[in-house]
Amino acid sequence: MAKDDRRVARRRRHLRVRAKVKGTSSRPRLCVFRSLNHIYAQVISDLQGHTLAFASTLDPEIKSVAVGKTKTAKSELVGSLVAKRALSQGISQVALDRGGCKYHGRVKALAEAARQEGLKF
Repeated sequence: MAKDDRRVARRRRHLRVRAKVKGTSSRPRLCVFRSLNHIYAQVISDLQGHTLAFASTLDPEIKSVAVGKTKTAKSELVGSLVAKRALSQGISQVALDRGGCKYHGRVKALAEAARQEGLKF
């Protein structure tokens, strides 16, 4: 399978997920993007079009701690950090947008770490 085919297939899956998952002000969307080396998470209110909280493996708080860890372990750190930041803003419930990826591996690790920090979805 060519690189472009994979990219188009993921984009289609993401659009299919986005047709069902909407971020409201009471339940914003936790959007996960997984690249080859990093993982990014944002809490987005689709009504306002604003990012309310975010975290990634490139954050200074995580970057220093994540040295030598696996990608899955780094994803857990990102999940707990984005949950802490969301909870500090009074956001306790979110809708998970897995970004066209399977709920498996790094995406699952991020989601479960966010749940353990107290985020509900």
